[in-house]
Amino acid sequence: MELTPQELIQYNGADPSKPLYVAVKGRIFDVTTGKSFYGPGGPYAMFAGKDASRALAKMSKNEEDISPSLDDLSDKEIGVLNDWEKKFEAKYPVIGRVVS
Repeated sequence: MELTPQELIQYNGADPSKPLYVAVKGRIFDVTTGKSFYGPGGPYAMFAGKDASRALAKMSKNEEDISPSLDDLSDKEIGVLNDWEKKFEAKYPVIGRVVS
């Protein structure tokens, strides 16, 4: 499955009949089983329906950091992002990728 960022946003939890998706480094994970974290009111709800790569790398929940951009990240931040990616891979199925 390929989704544009505009299509991905439809999987942010606003429609309870749809699954919850979070993208990391362009790969889309179905995080529906983590609804208590990524669903409405959850501590990471702001990542649902988006590519959260930059925010994960920076360990940030700031809206301006919720972006697929990896520009100007430090080596340490890239390492943090890679660790997050491994955690997602271990816990959630990859269902597709984000396309421009």
